[in-house]
Amino acid sequence: MIEKVSLFNNKREFFHFLALCSFILFYSLVINYNEYKKLTHFDSQIIQATVLKQYTKTKNNKTFQVLKLKSDDGFSFYSSAKKSLENVKGKRVRLELWAGKISFYEYLSGFYVYSKIKYIYKNQTNKQKLNNYIDSAHIDKKVANIYQALYTASPLHIENQKSFSSLGVSHLLAISGFHLGVLSALLFFFLKPIYGFFQDKYFPYRNSKIDLFIIVIFILLTYLIFLDKPPSLLRSFVMLVVGFVLYDRGVKIISMQTLLVSVILLLSFFPKLIFSIGFFLSVSGVFYIFLFLNFFKHLSKFYQFILMPFWVYILMLVFSLVIFGDFSIYHPLSIIWTSLFSIFYPLSIALHIVGFGDIFDGVLINFISLGTNSLHIELSYKVLALHIGLSLLSLFYKKVIWLLLAFNLFIFIYAIYKVA
Repeated sequence: MIEKVSLFNNKREFFHFLALCSFILFYSLVINYNEYKKLTHFDSQIIQATVLKQYTKTKNNKTFQVLKLKSDDGFSFYSSAKKSLENVKGKRVRLELWAGKISFYEYLSGFYVYSKIKYIYKNQTNKQKLNNYIDSAHIDKKVANIYQALYTASPLHIENQKSFSSLGVSHLLAISGFHLGVLSALLFFFLKPIYGFFQDKYFPYRNSKIDLFIIVIFILLTYLIFLDKPPSLLRSFVMLVVGFVLYDRGVKIISMQTLLVSVILLLSFFPKLIFSIGFFLSVSGVFYIFLFLNFFKHLSKFYQFILMPFWVYILMLVFSLVIFGDFSIYHPLSIIWTSLFSIFYPLSIALHIVGFGDIFDGVLINFISLGTNSLHIELSYKVLALHIGLSLLSLFYKKVIWLLLAFNLFIFIYAIYKVA
């Protein structure tokens, strides 16, 4: 058996890689800074943007609507509008923006500005058309919103978001590496016999694995652009590409080194990702999967398959409680829901294609109702900092892993005690 090699042979090669990424990061920041200066050059600017979220809020006895938008130039921001504004979620608008006083840091991390909508575009985007098709397949709008989040990365309604958070399955609705893995497997499964037919007839000398990978990557890239590059999906896509390239060259890919390289590359090209919670949650999930595979590599594949979902759930629980805080007695069952989701996700896609997308509506309505009775558990960010510190130490000292696991089991018992 040929032994896998490391990506970097010595520290010098790694520092050369860091130097290259530093240059890319600097160039990316220069581009972003020029876009920031163009936006803030005058007190106000006329821009085009897509409305990602729209909800009503009351403050100081005044009721208004909050909008989250993403401009055609790629920056995201919040603004407000009159209570009487029509439903513009998912629509493109032209608006005047007063962004003259925002800082470059605010530009990168997301900001709030005053704005005035000048025009609402009536022509539907392809994403809107797909969302409308999904909506037409379901009577219950909450269920339709679930599928829109799954297929088009549309934001969840606040009620759905709270329910799924209390059930511990918010990660299933945020398109990420899990979804990308399922889609990749489906594409390989359906494309392989078609490619094999033409390969046998016209080009038997070609490497089918590389050709199929290029075709699948092109399809996934198109889907990624269509969804406007969600951070978690972008991370997964880059890791998929980097992983295949390294695997094709005999480099070990199930390693923290591969994850680190992918993260550094992404932050170099897209520095705004450093402010994305979804991105770091996605990275953390992969980190704990790799930590498990490295620490428990002596176990058989069967035991790894059984134990990994419990491991990831326990070690990601602190992130869930600190960031979201919603917890219910059904939260631990997310281990089961996550396993079943690998069947539900591709099946639901097929059912929507053939016109039977509403088959699971009753099940989903009952599932959502389970998350309505939850408790808000507050954990300090100091707890999260301790958790991250132990996680990093476990890379160098294997005994720390048991301390990390014990610490998280204590958090789990504490959460169960609070809701029992």
